[in-house]
Amino acid sequence: MNAREILKDRHGVVRSVPPDATVFDAVKAMDKFKVGALMVIDNSKLVGVISERDYTRKVVLKDRSSKTTKVSEIMSHKIAQVGPEAGIEKCMDIMGKRRIRHLPVLEKGKVLGVISSTDLLLLTVSEKDHIIDQLERYIAPGF
Repeated sequence: MNAREILKDRHGVVRSVPPDATVFDAVKAMDKFKVGALMVIDNSKLVGVISERDYTRKVVLKDRSSKTTKVSEIMSHKIAQVGPEAGIEKCMDIMGKRRIRHLPVLEKGKVLGVISSTDLLLLTVSEKDHIIDQLERYIAPGF
């Protein structure tokens, strides 16, 4: 399975904010969409990612105001990303090494979607369950 297949049921929906949005508005959007991160998009280009982790470490712990701080001031600029043909293993490897929970999938500079660590966990468990089921059928047919 590759990144494109993981994203196929999302119909191209990418949760995002512009870099000049306030952190408060970004956190409200994360709550509304029940996500832990948003892509920061400026003129159709991915320029950063803002996550709950960015908020807690760069606003809360530094006693900054979320209503006056701009997303561009705290977003992560070094964006790990994959193409649509990247496999689950590659995605997991990048996320593990970079210690990130959200991985944008880009094709020709356009964000197709975001894969979360939860997506990968659920897919991996489902795949393992399928393998176990197949082995049980092979070992004990007719039961």
